[in-house]
Amino acid sequence: MIEDQLKAVIRDIPDFPKPGIVFKDITPLLQHSELVELAVQEFARRLENIEFDVIAGIESRGFLFGFLLAQYMKKPFIPIRKQGKLPYHTVSESYKLEYGQATIEMHEDAFPKGTKVLLHDDLLATGGTVLAASKLIEKVGGSVAGYTFVISLDFLQSAGRLTRFNENIISLVGYQ
Repeated sequence: MIEDQLKAVIRDIPDFPKPGIVFKDITPLLQHSELVELAVQEFARRLENIEFDVIAGIESRGFLFGFLLAQYMKKPFIPIRKQGKLPYHTVSESYKLEYGQATIEMHEDAFPKGTKVLLHDDLLATGGTVLAASKLIEKVGGSVAGYTFVISLDFLQSAGRLTRFNENIISLVGYQ
């Protein structure tokens, strides 16, 4: 089962980025090209009945599988980046973090109005970043067609926060 294979290589980093948090590190997974390929194929399999036009990935780890999935499914890829990192005209969305505030941006011409966007990030924790990205997609005139995550921290119950945008939420590994 893909979940067990992924859990075997995802590394726990205690007290990162602050005391009390156990960071789920996917970088060891990137050393296993066959497992990465299986993960991309599993995402594609689970997306078979979901209609979307483009895949957007959230900086930075959301770029890894988001871009691979876009290539595999022959879809355009849209980067959503931290403020000040994109070179063209952007739209932005700010959101609160446990330890402050952050802002993400996307090019204002990232996709035409009416585009159905699949949003990818490596991990769903509290959902703040992905909620901000969902708002950003709507600001530009798109709609969220669904979400994909390598990991979801299900004990935080954040998936429910996303359903106002779309109920298609796919995670390959869940932690209770």
